[in-house]
Amino acid sequence: MTRKNLMLLAAFGSFALLAGAFVFQALGYAPCKLCIWQRWPHGVAVGAGALVAVVGPLSLLGVVGALSAATTGAIGVYHSGIERGLWEGPTDCTGAGDGLSGMSGADLLSTDIPVDIVMCDEVAWAFLGVSMASWNALASFALALIWVAALRRS
Repeated sequence: MTRKNLMLLAAFGSFALLAGAFVFQALGYAPCKLCIWQRWPHGVAVGAGALVAVVGPLSLLGVVGALSAATTGAIGVYHSGIERGLWEGPTDCTGAGDGLSGMSGADLLSTDIPVDIVMCDEVAWAFLGVSMASWNALASFALALIWVAALRRS
């Protein structure tokens, strides 16, 4: 495969992962805060791929794509660790931490706070015992390798 085709393949992979995430959301699986964080680098990789299609396979675009894919993979590993209880996640989307300390009874009963928070430490859906965050991490690191392979092509 040519350098350009590898870059386009990797960008399409990010596009497919993003599309899959939005399909799951449309099916009723609301994303948590970390799920949304994982989407942003995919968007950057798709943008890099779009630029590759227009201006050609510039090395800078390959670096941007590889770093984007690796970043979303790293966020996926972080998210997976939270889901498995290996470490604590952000207190605004997990059951960990002292999020209730310092709150009065009126604060706890207040109705002006969001009640539809999706928890980051709960697995919403898994395939073969592997969560969506874990699948995203695996696929994203594979995409990062494709971007790197593209960079190694002349």
